[in-house]
Amino acid sequence: MESRRHRPATSQRVKKKAKAKAESAVGILSLPNIAQLIDDGEITIGTLRPVGCVATAADEDCNYAMLVRRRGESLFQLLTRLDRAIDKALTLGIFTDEINPVAAEPPTHGHGNVTRSTVDEQKHGVALVPSAN
Repeated sequence: MESRRHRPATSQRVKKKAKAKAESAVGILSLPNIAQLIDDGEITIGTLRPVGCVATAADEDCNYAMLVRRRGESLFQLLTRLDRAIDKALTLGIFTDEINPVAAEPPTHGHGNVTRSTVDEQKHGVALVPSAN
């Protein structure tokens, strides 16, 4: 017959393994671009109907990335993609938008035949491009 004293030891061993695993996961979780952005900006993760779970990164001047969580994608994977998208925006000037569909004929926004994308390029020197899934 097994003694009751072994159960707490087993429970403690499981807790120690879980704690070690959590600590190693935190060590692996390195999101430098998110860390830099949240000093003056913000990231948001939540549900946007009817799109589903989304993650966005922005500051008061700019939306750097707007991502839609993929089927089966973990939170860690979504945050990693967001971190990479922020880097792409900061280093290459490519802003990822998976939330707003790309229209075949973009609206003109009161600038004659000049599209919003063209205005953004002229004003900010950047181009908005859809994300590759």
